[in-house]
Amino acid sequence: MEQTQNGEFTPQTVPETAMAPVSDNRAEESTAAILSCKHLVKQYGGNPALAGVDLDLPSGKIIGLLGPNGSGKTTLLKLACGLIPPTSGEILIQGLRPGIESKKIVSFLPEKTYLNGWMRVNDILAMFKDFYADFSLETAKEMLANLQIDERARLKTLSKGTQEKVQLILVMSRRAKLYLLDEPIGGVDPAARDYILRTIIKNYNEQSTILISTHLISEVEQILDQAVFLNHGKIVVNAPVDVLREQSGKSLDAMFREVFKC
Repeated sequence: MEQTQNGEFTPQTVPETAMAPVSDNRAEESTAAILSCKHLVKQYGGNPALAGVDLDLPSGKIIGLLGPNGSGKTTLLKLACGLIPPTSGEILIQGLRPGIESKKIVSFLPEKTYLNGWMRVNDILAMFKDFYADFSLETAKEMLANLQIDERARLKTLSKGTQEKVQLILVMSRRAKLYLLDEPIGGVDPAARDYILRTIIKNYNEQSTILISTHLISEVEQILDQAVFLNHGKIVVNAPVDVLREQSGKSLDAMFREVFKC
């Protein structure tokens, strides 16, 4: 890709075929899309975080949402789970506008914890069990045991990394159709990253899609089916990872560094 004077990118390194929708059948893709955006715009005080995004994400994929800070990744995730409204355009989750019904099938991991520090881990498990019909208490307990996290501990007594592990366990213990993960391995030690990635894969099935926003591309590249690059609120790449590697002759991480080099 080549950077223009206004800071945007044009598809030079990546062939036009890699910029096309993943499916050749547009009608079929639209019908099967778990997440669909049409001319999606989100502005904060007149500044665009997303600038007319058109995107259809299929079911049954692990997809990387990649881009530098301020590119619009977190904004897109928040729009998808209904935390903020769009300025204009449309975003749909399996044909539904974000709201009560869509939240039943979306499991969201924010970058920062929202859980109360005074609560014990087992209290939080019970809360999720009551709140989400698709929450598996057995799965959550198994993951806590594997990571040697005490269920009786209060959240505020745990390290920041361990708190983030607890939050990821809660999210991945749901049998959701769309998982939205904002920096899921950013705050954990390298030894735990492999376990977390294995956990993501273990909970993945052909009926669900996992959308991962991260800066640690080399860590997640091995599990990604598809990559979406955002820059200045616009999509500059949307293609299968295998296609990107084959046509660029580079790893996804190397390609990212080239596209977004300072």
